[in-house]
Amino acid sequence: MHSAPSFTAPAHPTPAPHGADDTGRLDATARFVREQDTSLLLARVLPGLDGPELRAFTDQCRFAHAAVLVFPPDEAALRSGLAGCGLDAGAPARPSVVVRDRLAVRYGHRPADLDVRILRPAVRGPAGEHRAVEVFALTVPPGSALAGIAAGERALDHEAHLAFDVERPDPLVLRGLVASFARHGAAPDGGGYNPHEDGTVFYLALPDGTKTPYRRVELYARGDHRDVLDEHLRRIPAPWSASPLGAAPPAETLLRLLTGAWTTQALATCAELGLPEALDLHTGTPVPELARAVGARPESLGVLLRYLAMLGVVADAPDGFRLTDVGALLADAAPSSMRPLALMYGGPFYRSFAHLTHTVRSGEPAFEHLYGENHFDHFARDPELAALFDRSMVASAPLFDALPSHPVLSAAAGAPGGPRTVVDVAGGTGALLGRVLTAHPTLRGTLLERPHVLAAARRHLAALEADGRCAFQEGDFADVPAGADVYLLSRVLHDWDDEQCRSILRHCAAAMGPDADLLVVERLLPADGSPSLATAWDLHMMCNTGGSERTAVQYAGLFAACGLALVGHTPLALGAHALHVRRAAPGVTA
Repeated sequence: MHSAPSFTAPAHPTPAPHGADDTGRLDATARFVREQDTSLLLARVLPGLDGPELRAFTDQCRFAHAAVLVFPPDEAALRSGLAGCGLDAGAPARPSVVVRDRLAVRYGHRPADLDVRILRPAVRGPAGEHRAVEVFALTVPPGSALAGIAAGERALDHEAHLAFDVERPDPLVLRGLVASFARHGAAPDGGGYNPHEDGTVFYLALPDGTKTPYRRVELYARGDHRDVLDEHLRRIPAPWSASPLGAAPPAETLLRLLTGAWTTQALATCAELGLPEALDLHTGTPVPELARAVGARPESLGVLLRYLAMLGVVADAPDGFRLTDVGALLADAAPSSMRPLALMYGGPFYRSFAHLTHTVRSGEPAFEHLYGENHFDHFARDPELAALFDRSMVASAPLFDALPSHPVLSAAAGAPGGPRTVVDVAGGTGALLGRVLTAHPTLRGTLLERPHVLAAARRHLAALEADGRCAFQEGDFADVPAGADVYLLSRVLHDWDDEQCRSILRHCAAAMGPDADLLVVERLLPADGSPSLATAWDLHMMCNTGGSERTAVQYAGLFAACGLALVGHTPLALGAHALHVRRAAPGVTA
């Protein structure tokens, strides 16, 4: 038996099947991959699989690789270690976005500070199958501040996993496979989309009864399946929960759920104190120094910071507390800052939720019961609160990232003839329209909004140098301008009940020409009752606006009642969808 040089001396013993050093762990992983039969391995991964279900799994999946994370000081040492295990590194290492981001969250580092690479040396299975050893390598030079990550990962091997390629990765197959793992006790454990190889991964934590030394499985699907991935990730418990909620004793599960209000207020307080501005992403700051900077009592601030560290908003570094990438989103100057959302959810909306029982009993929005008027009217009379609300809407702007490339907008931008016009109905401060006009310089825009919002919209679009192609129209839904090519109605309908939605849509339909398109951006309630951001926002809308989230079928019914037809819908970020609507064909009625 040969011996190979180790990359570094281990800080802790590594559990089976891995050896005590990086090279030993590589060697053990390679042997495992070469020896496994897919069907037998699946039966060991989930011992509860019966014959028919096991055959279905085997038809849909094939064992592709086992993964190991190592920590070479540089790429030359990595390749030397691979060669010592009889593994050919082959092509240059590529970035690993998924593992980089997982390590960043787990250890409170900026993703940009972690150089995680991926190599897949090829090996053969027992019947000559093409397989690989998936090697993730985090470069840890001698004396690096990343040594703690190496020690922690060698001890616990979070990233060691088995991987199965999904043979026909359509959404139904992916949802079925993930649901089958869940039925046998596996829990969602992360995942991501890797643009470098156009592949989507779903990680699952295996139950205690598994008969392999691995505790995680990866399902790999070629292509972009982020809509299915979002459903998968939403099933992961809150980051401070050490185990899936369903696995905890009922009393502990309920206790954790009951403390959700504490989290909201802790985040709002973090934003209100200006902690993100006082903290640094790279180096720690002692509590007394932070307390002086934000005007707080050191002992009290320390309690808050420990809780925020548990949430992953700050990290407790040896030299004090520092900001994480999650916490950085609460900084006022951060791109797409979520500080206004934190202040809204921890302020007026938090107070209205205290009256949720009244809403459930009476049907009256708690906001109106508490403040005596509709929340739009209430905000309009308070310029400071109105500005905060408008900024909070901008905080969700990432859901617009993919919308400018929607075929309807791309077709309008490329159509022959004169400039095409896009009207954004109740478009707020122009976050969406600005993106559309920036992406398509041939388009012109019109923003319809209330007078007190248009001033901020003009400033926003001027900063994008798009105001020269945009008209600003004061008014409400009855003032939708006629004759445009595309109409946008983003996050509007969920604010209102069905009767008001039909009124809004009739105004849009009256303005639309026979060839005009309407894009409606909303979260869709899942028809099967699966976990969804829309389910949470449905409760929020009921409590604060009297509106609701809806299924695609319910929206189609609203459109049909107004002489419109739902053509289709496509997923966006943050659980939203773009619903494509046109005028219904002549003679078609609801």
